Amino acid sequence: MIALLSTEHIRLAGSDWFCSGRVEIYHNGVWGTVCDDSFDNNDAQVVCKQLGCGQPLTVHASAYFGEGTGEIWLDDVGCSGYEASLSQCSHSGFGSNNCEHSEDVGVTCLFHQISPYQSCSGNVQIYHDWAWREVSYNGFDMNAANVACRQMGCGPAASISQYNYNYNVLDDVSCSGSEVSLKECQHRNPWTYHYGHRVYVACSGYPVRLIGPSRCAGRVEVYNSNGWQTVCDDGWDLNDAQVVCRQLGCGTALAATHSAYFGKGPDKILLDDVGCTGSETYLTDCSHRGYWVQNCTHNQDAGVICSDSSDSGLIRLTGPNRCSGRVEIYNNGSWGTVCNNSWNINEARVVCRQLGCGTSLTLAATHSACFGKGTDKIVFDDVGCTGSETHLIQCSKRGYLSHDCTHNQDAGVICSGEKMFITVQFSFSAKSTMCVFCQR
Repeated sequence: MIALLSTEHIRLAGSDWFCSGRVEIYHNGVWGTVCDDSFDNNDAQVVCKQLGCGQPLTVHASAYFGEGTGEIWLDDVGCSGYEASLSQCSHSGFGSNNCEHSEDVGVTCLFHQISPYQSCSGNVQIYHDWAWREVSYNGFDMNAANVACRQMGCGPAASISQYNYNYNVLDDVSCSGSEVSLKECQHRNPWTYHYGHRVYVACSGYPVRLIGPSRCAGRVEVYNSNGWQTVCDDGWDLNDAQVVCRQLGCGTALAATHSAYFGKGPDKILLDDVGCTGSETYLTDCSHRGYWVQNCTHNQDAGVICSDSSDSGLIRLTGPNRCSGRVEIYNNGSWGTVCNNSWNINEARVVCRQLGCGTSLTLAATHSACFGKGTDKIVFDDVGCTGSETHLIQCSKRGYLSHDCTHNQDAGVICSGEKMFITVQFSFSAKSTMCVFCQR
């Protein structure tokens, strides 16, 4: 039997999916919101765990899911990540805050929507109608099994079989095999439950997942009987990343990230000194020191960016529209900026191409933080692109977070996509610049 965590005192609102939305807490008979001050990945970890929604994917500040109403119950939340509920974390006291609803925090959790046992063999279950539902053997074939195994990061399916009768099984799940999730497969509409055989699937690999801005970009974690655990970045390179991307069906590897680029994992470090040739089917097929044999800390957690990752989840423009603004890169659970040292039309073209925003219109007003100054870290400096790259991460640059800049030098881009802007830059002195944007 699967025991789900209670959801009676917390919820995510403002979204059509229960594992993503504005964080709301029930207190004194009233639903209220949580301020985004100091709210980070550890706090999100508690929210997602409390809701039974897996790991945190993104923390959303500034009322991303819309402003709540009524009370702001919590401010300055500080969790270690291991608390059972958000109310157990440190905070300024219920109802004590210096916020407005424009600062309501939101969370998106990474939730695979299939059985939380996270094994690569077992009975298939789908989360539906706020409960885990067993899937029937009726109509379930190897195509569907391959979707389930891939969704769990377990490689291709090895076999399927029918298992004991059970009440309330989901019937007639039928897949082509190319779906990302079992939820995308055909099934009876509406979902109906029957008494019948459960389906048992054995996958050929060990579960691997990426915790980050998309299913195909993030911190590498491998599952074993003790839970999800990380990989040390000692010797971590594109060959190792290539195996992870292939195992997850995420295309080819664009980057092998180091130094906890996608944040630090909360559990043990499973693998160190991983050495793949790049042709292996599973990461655990590669050479390594041995399970739990390592000399690392979570500051060295390895990550991967695959070619099928969501572009907008790794890079964004903060400005008047999604195709014009300050360049920001996803790093360590938050959005950081790019320094304008060496920034030119080639880098701008790569950003516009990556976001599907056409080509770069101009570099005017992009060297003086004219789209505003960022508030978090400066991730990249001295970026050098040829202009032909598909992702900014492929360009040369200093090491992550290595720079000699301030946010006054945050780079920006104006692309041809969506609305077009004419930019005028007036320079009064070396330290004084006024930027004007006229919409066509």
